[in-house]
Amino acid sequence: MNHLLSVLALIILITPTHASTPQVYWHAMLPNAPMPRAILDLISFDELDKDKFNVDLRYEVDALRYNGQLYVEDQVHDAPNATLFFFEKDLNPGSKFDLQFTKMTSGSPLISRSQANTIPFSSNKLLEILTHFQVKPMSITAYAMNKTLVECEMPALDGESKLCATSLESMVEFSMMNLGTRDLQASSTMVKKKSGDVKVKKTYSVAPDGVRVLDKDELVVVCHSEQYPYTVFYCHTTGKGKSKAYTIALEGNDGTKVEAIAVCHLDTSKWNPKHLAFQILKVKRGRVPICHFMPEDNVTWTIKK
Repeated sequence: MNHLLSVLALIILITPTHASTPQVYWHAMLPNAPMPRAILDLISFDELDKDKFNVDLRYEVDALRYNGQLYVEDQVHDAPNATLFFFEKDLNPGSKFDLQFTKMTSGSPLISRSQANTIPFSSNKLLEILTHFQVKPMSITAYAMNKTLVECEMPALDGESKLCATSLESMVEFSMMNLGTRDLQASSTMVKKKSGDVKVKKTYSVAPDGVRVLDKDELVVVCHSEQYPYTVFYCHTTGKGKSKAYTIALEGNDGTKVEAIAVCHLDTSKWNPKHLAFQILKVKRGRVPICHFMPEDNVTWTIKK
């Protein structure tokens, strides 16, 4: 507890009171951490444009279906056409994976905490929120927004710490608090060389010496992008010794090169027994490490090595 209080005091001490831009805030809080591509892409939006928000539920549908069968979803963030579940023991140079790399959301703007604080973020105020963003109540977009709000309000799993971060500030500070330091590294999957359409599934091979562990303490915060008119990240961690993060150099059969982030869950005993990973890998929940690649617009936080 004293350690957490010390981290909180440090966050309060170093938080800039008037950060004019996301870059200024980032440099003040994380001066030694490069901004990942997933964040750089978001800050290219100049303002919150209500008319440009379009939701695409293809990934929501795919997340519930595998081999033509429908499964119950419980905090499933990664669709099988955008990520692949696999065993940690299979992560070796030369290993092959059939993947497509794409973003899970339509690219909503990243707004400041002061902006986010002026807009309700609660399922019991859904009608007020829909009115604010001029969204029709019975539309697919309204459904997606409500789904995000409900998921954000679900209680954390046993041993899990979670937050739906509605701003860059809240995501950074949640990660600092849970990792216990400001000496952090933020990573995201990045397509480094395109040959053909990366949105088309193709076979990727792990490069020689292409597997590198990102976290030194098996302590990871993962932030998944959510469907919403502005950027919302579902950030969570299950504590030390429960997850491991890797950066993996992949090369597609057409020459595409990707620096992918993969997260391995070392203990799945608390997961929903109908979780998609168990259906794909044909295993039951337990302590067999299960991994998955991260979509391009997700952010993985680790303590810098």
